[in-house]
Amino acid sequence: MYWTLELASKLEDAPWPATKEELIDYAIRSGAPLEVIENLQEIEDEGDVYESIEEIWPDYPSKEDFFFDEEEY
Repeated sequence: MYWTLELASKLEDAPWPATKEELIDYAIRSGAPLEVIENLQEIEDEGDVYESIEEIWPDYPSKEDFFFDEEEY
């Protein structure tokens, strides 16, 4: 399983919180690339409910990671 920013961004608008099956269904319905669906299928499922993409891919950058001070420019 590998995630890239482009692949993970396909799940940004997913109906969080969601189970693995709900995320797979969303990815299929939204036309996400096959890699996204394959990555979701590889998650070890114990019936967990995921609150956000960060629970699936902890390295997903948050909005704060892109924040910059406009007054500096």
